[in-house]
Amino acid sequence: MDVGDDAGTDPSPPELNDENPVSDNDTNAETATDADVTVDARIDDEAEAADDADLVDTEEAIAEGGDRFSWTRILAYAALPIVALAFALGDGYLWWLDRSARESQTAAEESVKAAIESTSAILSYRPDTVDRELSGAAGRLTGGFRQQYTQLVSDVVAPGAKQQHISAVATVPAAASVSATENHAVVLAFIDQTTTIGNDAPTQTTSSVRITLERVHDRWLISQFDPV
Repeated sequence: MDVGDDAGTDPSPPELNDENPVSDNDTNAETATDADVTVDARIDDEAEAADDADLVDTEEAIAEGGDRFSWTRILAYAALPIVALAFALGDGYLWWLDRSARESQTAAEESVKAAIESTSAILSYRPDTVDRELSGAAGRLTGGFRQQYTQLVSDVVAPGAKQQHISAVATVPAAASVSATENHAVVLAFIDQTTTIGNDAPTQTTSSVRITLERVHDRWLISQFDPV
C-alpha cells in the first residue's frame, strides 16, 4: 500500500450551506404551528362574530323593551283616567238609582196617605154642613177634576143633601201605590161608603177607584178619580 497517496487524500466531510433541505421534523413542526395559528384565528373570528350577534340581539331586545315600556306607559296613562271615570260614573249612577228609589218610595207613601184622606173628605158630608165640608174638600183636588167636582157639589150634591137630609161617610179600608215619581202618582183604593137618607136605614156601598195625584206646592192633589 502507498502511504503517500493515502496522506494526500482529504477525508473531511462535505460542508453544509443554506441551500441544503430542512429535515422532516422541522417541516412537520412548522406545519403544526401554522395549523394552530389558523385554528386560533378562526376561533377568534367566530367568537367575535358571536359577540357581535349577541350585541345586536341585546340592542334589539333593549329597543323592543323600550317600545313595550313606552306603550305600557301610554296605555297606563290613558287607561287610568278611563277607569277612574268609569268608577265615578258607576258611583254616580248607583247614587242616582238609590236616590230615585228613595224618592219613589217616599212619593208612594205620601201619595197613598193623601189619596186615603182626600177620598174620605170628598165623599163624606152632612146635610147641615155640606157646603163647608165639600168646599173644603175641593181644596184637595186640582185641574179639571176640581172644576167638575165643584160643579157637581154646587148643582146636585149640596141641594139634595139639604132637601132630603142626606148624609154620607166614606172610608178607605185598603189602598196601594200603582206608580209613583217625585211629582206624579197613581193609587188604587177600595172605598166603603155608608149613606143615610132622612130616617131610613143606612145603606152601604163598596167600590174601587183609580186615583191619579199630582204634587203641587209640596201637596199631593187628586187630578183624576176613575172607578174601576
